[in-house]
Amino acid sequence: MSTLDTSLEFIPVRIAVLTVSDTRGFDDDKSGATLVKMIEAAGHAIADRAIITDDRPLIRDQLTTWIERADVDVVISTGGTGLTGRDVTVEAHRDVYEKEIDAFGTVFTVVSMQKIGTSAVQSRATGGVAKGTYLFALPGSTGACKDAWNEILKLQLDYRHKPCNFVQILPRLDEHMRRK
Repeated sequence: MSTLDTSLEFIPVRIAVLTVSDTRGFDDDKSGATLVKMIEAAGHAIADRAIITDDRPLIRDQLTTWIERADVDVVISTGGTGLTGRDVTVEAHRDVYEKEIDAFGTVFTVVSMQKIGTSAVQSRATGGVAKGTYLFALPGSTGACKDAWNEILKLQLDYRHKPCNFVQILPRLDEHMRRK
């Protein structure tokens, strides 16, 4: 059972939001805008935001740019996680992952099944870690972004969430790269 230890101080993290779409711009990017709104409402900071077409090298380059930045703790992308030929976000994420958070996709599927039943099988949502930065690839639907944020990420990105959370281990993600 998870709980929120309100005796602890909230620690905001800096999150970059990437929308992967061949057709969306900032004026009609509902999923990206929804993520930004939820992230800010939770008390976190938006470090950056971008929209990139469904192109694996372009997505990979944007992820790499952000994981190199000291002011980005988390990257959340939306779009390109499906099964069509243009859906390459998952592959681009995996190009940069040092470690995959296997259970993220599993938990996302469980959450999705409660909303959309067996259609959840069509999502390839994924999470991973690279150079001390968390990366999450969410489907492009606003509903899926809300589900992932409200049911998983909002909790795991809250230092007060117990028994454990992503924020408490954030300083240790790149310990293997430090000189001993």
